[in-house]
Amino acid sequence: MRAKKRVVTYGKAVPPSRGATSGPAPKTRRTPTVRTIRSAIVEPRPAPPPGPASPAARPVGPPVAGPARSTVDLSVDLGRGLVLRNPILVASGTFGYGVEYADVVDIQRIGAICCKGTTLRPRQGNRPPRVTETPGGMLNSIGLQNPGVDAVLERYASQWAGWKVPVIVNVAGESIEDYVGVVRKLDLVPGIAGVELNISCPNVGKGGLQFAIDQEAAAAVTRAVRRATELPLIVKLSPNVADIRPIAAAIAAAGADALSAVNTLSGMALRADRTGPFLGNTYGGLSGPAIKPVALRIVYEVAQVVGIPVIAIGGVTGLDDVLDYLAAGAVAVQVGTAIFADPTLPVRLVDQLAAECGRRGLASYGPLIGTALPTRPNAASAKGVEYRP
Repeated sequence: MRAKKRVVTYGKAVPPSRGATSGPAPKTRRTPTVRTIRSAIVEPRPAPPPGPASPAARPVGPPVAGPARSTVDLSVDLGRGLVLRNPILVASGTFGYGVEYADVVDIQRIGAICCKGTTLRPRQGNRPPRVTETPGGMLNSIGLQNPGVDAVLERYASQWAGWKVPVIVNVAGESIEDYVGVVRKLDLVPGIAGVELNISCPNVGKGGLQFAIDQEAAAAVTRAVRRATELPLIVKLSPNVADIRPIAAAIAAAGADALSAVNTLSGMALRADRTGPFLGNTYGGLSGPAIKPVALRIVYEVAQVVGIPVIAIGGVTGLDDVLDYLAAGAVAVQVGTAIFADPTLPVRLVDQLAAECGRRGLASYGPLIGTALPTRPNAASAKGVEYRP
């Protein structure tokens, strides 16, 4: 039986318009092309002092008169009534269930928390080693270790229900029935603001082929979950495909309210003596600044072929990264790997984005969205004929 439609509002229902042209184009300091994990994650750049940005980080010139930071509207509508106070989220697998960071950072100021991946039954995860540092990022092979959806709800749902920050549950499975089973347990539970489908999981019904890399399978699992719940539904895209556009379009047509892009890239590392793979499961997911160019390209492509919100993920370590993703068509970003070194980064980015809008004289961050997208209709980047090196 279909559940009643829920409306979950955490801010003003004033979604920024993608591709808005008002306001000056972003002119920010670019992050270096090559950065090591030590400089980008373990030793993040110090936060700028309160007030106007330093001359080294921003264009030199007279300050732009505009609204005070507190008056800037950062709210974003992710669909089906899920309106966040700001577009800075934390990525699944990097922030636990939120409670782990409650004594370290003011979690109520974050736009939303995407909790650790949750499955129908408990999972012990992969054998160690599970994590290793790489140049410009990290590889992880956790294997979706979690206590199962029943335990997650018992331990955390009542706490989430008392929070101001919405919690979006990341859901994984090995079959469509697994995904539907988890979502049915989440439906209408107080404290559950939405669902993010991790479809980068093996589909046992298709010989272990990932849902995320097969257009038909991706649409099928999205359609099944959409029928099972009226919770806001976000589907997380994989970068491990030749062309993401038909897959993204199929997922949107199947009923997703938003897309998050991207999940980790598949990679591996060797032991120091080069006698075999370092990770216990051989392969892992690459994240961090190293994947940002790939994620930025995918956001840019997907934003041109779907009419639903796109949430960017991949290598966010500072405001410049946020502005890049917004310009490429995202309406929100998720901060992930950088949190391991600096849990305060997401909250700081909220303040920095508001301050940047105030500096530009903007009442909202909407004019920053889509400024880098092609303005001509049927641009090559929307047709798939442009580059492919």
